[in-house]
Amino acid sequence: MEKTEKKENRFGLVGKDISYSFSQGYFSEKFDKLSLSNCSYENFDLPNISNFKELPNQKNIKGLNVTIPYKELVIPYLDDLDQEAKTIGAVNTIKFTKNGLKGFNTDAYGFKKSITPNIRKHHKKALILGTGGASKAIAYVFDTIGIDYIYVSRNPSRTQFNYNDLDESVCNEYKIIVNCSPVGTHPNIKEKPNIPYHLLTSNHLLFDLIYNPSKTAFLKEGEQKGATIQNGYKMLELQAEKAWEIWNL
Repeated sequence: MEKTEKKENRFGLVGKDISYSFSQGYFSEKFDKLSLSNCSYENFDLPNISNFKELPNQKNIKGLNVTIPYKELVIPYLDDLDQEAKTIGAVNTIKFTKNGLKGFNTDAYGFKKSITPNIRKHHKKALILGTGGASKAIAYVFDTIGIDYIYVSRNPSRTQFNYNDLDESVCNEYKIIVNCSPVGTHPNIKEKPNIPYHLLTSNHLLFDLIYNPSKTAFLKEGEQKGATIQNGYKMLELQAEKAWEIWNL
């Protein structure tokens, strides 16, 4: 792939091993549609978060998105946080301002708008698979819409489930399952979170933050059991549009 030409207004994605991401294509297409020939979007693939401190010194960067694994780790490098990002404890959007770098979280907005249409009366409790930065935005949304949740982790704290704890009674009680882990992302598309898929029913709602592939092994298993399934592409679009709005405030 050719290197993105650096324009007068530069935007980009900060993460690690992010060649799978659709963000660059999404924004490049958006700039074309809007005839914004002075805007470009780049991938800033950083081997370590300490490399982030060099980015603000580059010319013409106006805004950044942040993805795995830096949504929490980037916070100490910022000068200010939006109140919602502060409450969530994770950042996925950064605006370059006169007063320095300000962090926002648009994941919560994207997740809430995309999952809400699929929530039914029996969806009262949720399992959140993974405990990284993305999971914090999901927990925040569940707090705001009144859905009880519990984290599932390979190394759980006392208030979390281990994957081995997911028995029949748990699966009957928790009808929403959200995959916030990177398990199943391209190119490792055969991998899936270690949950008891045979216990899923048509009353379950499976949401995968992953959007590449569009139907992960996790979602395929849910589909076979009649569960409602949803990937993260709508969430990606919504959070990207909200980020664009923030950069242009």
